[in-house]
Amino acid sequence: MSDGVNGVAFAAYRLAGIVAMPLMPAFLLWRARQKKEDRRRLGERRGYPSLARPDGPLVWVHAASVGETNAVMPLVQRLASDATPVLLTTITVTGAQIAMARLPRGAVHQFSPLDISPWVQRFLAHWRPSLALFVESELWPVTMTTLSAAGIPQILVNARLSERSFDRWNRVERFVRPLFSRLALCLAQSPGDAERYRAIGAAHVEVTGNLKFDVPMSLPDESVVAAFKRAIGDRPVWVAASTHEGEEAIAGEVHAALAAQHPGLLTIIVPRHPGRGPDIAEVLAAAGLDVALRSRRDPVFATTDIYIADTLGELSLFYCATPIAFVGGSLVPRGGQNPIEPVRCDAAVLHGPHVANFADVYAALDASGSEVVHNAVELAAGVHRLLADPARARNRVRAAAAALRPFSGALDATLAALRPYLDRAALGATVGGAG
Repeated sequence: MSDGVNGVAFAAYRLAGIVAMPLMPAFLLWRARQKKEDRRRLGERRGYPSLARPDGPLVWVHAASVGETNAVMPLVQRLASDATPVLLTTITVTGAQIAMARLPRGAVHQFSPLDISPWVQRFLAHWRPSLALFVESELWPVTMTTLSAAGIPQILVNARLSERSFDRWNRVERFVRPLFSRLALCLAQSPGDAERYRAIGAAHVEVTGNLKFDVPMSLPDESVVAAFKRAIGDRPVWVAASTHEGEEAIAGEVHAALAAQHPGLLTIIVPRHPGRGPDIAEVLAAAGLDVALRSRRDPVFATTDIYIADTLGELSLFYCATPIAFVGGSLVPRGGQNPIEPVRCDAAVLHGPHVANFADVYAALDASGSEVVHNAVELAAGVHRLLADPARARNRVRAAAAALRPFSGALDATLAALRPYLDRAALGATVGGAG
């Protein structure tokens, strides 16, 4: 594929966005009805600002959703503490809620514009960032080329590129290579991520580690944990956390298989997307299980089989209230969710085989004794062993905590790599390359 064909492909992508513009307001309204957009702030998705721009140099940090927002928040807080104004953008409503609750003084939030040229230009004309930081794998062709044309350096922080994503990008390698080459710097989570980014066209790559290891854990109030434990009493309990569609039914099967061996067993399910709570409850109730929903403030009775924690921002409560955690997105091909928090909450971890999103982390945990399960039968067996032998669970937690210690330090490494660009931004300089 020649450079000319690359140019045609990008022009087609850009034109498609412009052609779709008249339909986008209706599309955004539809998404708002699905609670996937904030109806009051739809203008931000079309590049209209709802806040004034701070004076002086401004660092734009873009994080797609909750996981990326949580990971980058310590970096945002450190930048703001150094008197560096920050604009944090997110795509999802849940990401925005996390941002609004935790942003420090000196940082503001907006929803990111859709990757449509006039809207991106409107956004950049107002905010005029000195530096753009994209979190993990958030790369948009129109946005990147517009930033490049304006001479604004673009850096990928906490960069992650799974084998699966790399294979997808590689199919259109000649189209995406010019985009990745526009990155002034790519700060990768692991050597494997770094290798894949170099292979796809990123010229300047450093390994700085995973920022999620340096996120201070937001522990729930001890009185809240104590109240929930009182509601449970001395019942055996485990949690299936950050579950995706298909995994809740498996958790229900596990509960049914173990209920006779562990009288009074309580299974807690924390869906990755809380809005699915009522649908999950309906399916599990149809299977003959007694189900309670936290969003409805249902109490936990002695007869409750399944407690669905379909609320936002309370995951650590259930990790801290239970000794055993299955981490979801791993029995179905979703790449696995973050296992760091349950270890910090002293919960023994089980997980499925699909963990590409945190491959290095899970490899370290597995080497320390954490358990991989492939189906409901194996998950039931794993939960049974840990419920029957609390000492085994405690030993597994201690080994997992030791296995995760070498992963810390990413925040300091990231700031050190960013320092030349931050200094130039503060001086009002334009950086066109890696420095």
